[in-house]
Amino acid sequence: MEERKYLATWKKYLPIIRLHLKKSLNEDQNFKLNITDFESAGDRGKSGYTFTITIENGKVINNISGSGVARDLFETLKSDEVVKSLFQDKSIKISVGKTFVLSIKTTHVSAFK
Repeated sequence: MEERKYLATWKKYLPIIRLHLKKSLNEDQNFKLNITDFESAGDRGKSGYTFTITIENGKVINNISGSGVARDLFETLKSDEVVKSLFQDKSIKISVGKTFVLSIKTTHVSAFK
């Protein structure tokens, strides 16, 4: 298992992610990440850096255990008080695809399940 290689990289991106999380309340957000930031932290080889995190009320509801990149992103996000407050009563889907674009889609969690 990887040893939190990507925490420093995600911390660098935290201010811009925080801004895009706020904007995602009104419309879906996308922004390009710098792949060399991640490659210098740890080479993922063929497995790549793609992942999806689905967060409801501040808890990850999908399995991200196989992705150190995703785990470290969530670790970074949940340690930020502003971001934690944005997670309340929301369903947030954060994903990174092969083109290295981070996408954020936010919806309000329904009280009726």
